Amino acid sequence: MMHNNENKHGLQPSLKPRHLNMIALGGVIGAGLFVGSGVVIKATGPAAILSFLITGLLVVLVMRMLGEMAAAMPGSGSFYDYARAAWQDRPALGQLAGFLTGWMYWYFWVIVVALEAVAGANLVRYWLPDWPSWAISLGLLLSLTLSNLISVKSFGEFEFWFSSIKVGAIVAFLLLGSLYVLGLWPGHGMHFTNLTAHGGFAPHGLMPILSGAVAATGFYFGAEIITIAAAESAEPQKAIARATQSVITRVLIFYVGSILLVVCLLPWNSKGISTPYVSALEMMGIPAAAQIMNAVVLIAVLSALNSGLYAASRIMFALTRRGDAPQGLARLNRHGVPVRAILFATLFGYAAIVMSYLSPDTVFAFLVDSYGTVAIFVYLLIAISQLRLRRQLEKDAPERLRIRMWAFPYLSYLAIAGMLGILVAMAFIPEQRSPLLLGVISLAILLGCYQLRQLWRRGKPDSALAAELAD
Repeated sequence: MMHNNENKHGLQPSLKPRHLNMIALGGVIGAGLFVGSGVVIKATGPAAILSFLITGLLVVLVMRMLGEMAAAMPGSGSFYDYARAAWQDRPALGQLAGFLTGWMYWYFWVIVVALEAVAGANLVRYWLPDWPSWAISLGLLLSLTLSNLISVKSFGEFEFWFSSIKVGAIVAFLLLGSLYVLGLWPGHGMHFTNLTAHGGFAPHGLMPILSGAVAATGFYFGAEIITIAAAESAEPQKAIARATQSVITRVLIFYVGSILLVVCLLPWNSKGISTPYVSALEMMGIPAAAQIMNAVVLIAVLSALNSGLYAASRIMFALTRRGDAPQGLARLNRHGVPVRAILFATLFGYAAIVMSYLSPDTVFAFLVDSYGTVAIFVYLLIAISQLRLRRQLEKDAPERLRIRMWAFPYLSYLAIAGMLGILVAMAFIPEQRSPLLLGVISLAILLGCYQLRQLWRRGKPDSALAAELAD
């Protein structure tokens, strides 16, 4: 008999509602918002608001689809399992969809782990310029690896506080920025002229708005972690429902709202737009703005590093259960933590960090340029899976549809069309062609790995998930 403090996969439901609430809230607030948004604003002008809105709405639709599937089939592995279930009538396609979804998601997060460790070192050197970057990167990765290895509750506590600081910082910025822009700041009137004063709202035309939407895609990735983390909580369906319902508010307020304030406070073509939030705080006269934002961005980086290790290890654990990864990586310790899956992710992270210093223009550049496109592939597979799985559930188990996708199937089709549109747009945007090509190469490599896996398994059909759906 299964012990009451474990789920059916051996993972322990140790994450509390407060952990999940902050993971959901903080999941969409990454270093990309605080730093990368300046690149989009500089290329697009004030119309960057529309770029983030377009991509944000796509993320909202994907999260709603994930919420529907996660509430119907709560369990470790999340959308990796859903991709398989969606094609249970065609087992070969189900195995392929699951394999690609799981490994692409793992690939995305282990690259994020390396990127954030490198970025974190650069931020720490703001205060400790004499320390070597490689040593700081190593220290950051080791510290958060240990927190993940101890227990899932340890991960949850770290992420609770990281997310609390991120959410607190962005809420404070929204409050202060709104007071300034609305003319409620002492000695200042309303501040909307920057929206049109420097060449108009969209100074470079329509195409940069679309290219900005493409660039912003990677900034939002991470919202879906809640559907994985919920499997290690006592009430996964309730947590997923709450996160799904609040994602619209989080996207609109945290991203679109803060970008609106930035372009109101700063001229889009000013030098300070490269560090938008620091410059905005300095413009408002906030003391020690650079120090404050450097600390906040460091917290955002550590949060992404922490979440990346968690997400990569849990998706790897799910891959082992379906024979898509070596079974030896599935071993859990007495706290229900997949230790080997975590260590495997960190090994890749260490290798990528080494490449960032030894081969920054070749191997590391390939990893950096390919992972964003891979993220779009994952979201696209999630959307296609939901489209098929929803129809299967309506036919076989309609009572499981506790959360439903809005205006099905039309908004599902719209989300798929939107993501295909992003991929097509990348082919016509010069700076996005390389990431698209490298993402396709990464996909081709995974397809080759799948063929090798099939040869090794002799193409045995996988009906395990179909049986689970029938339970």
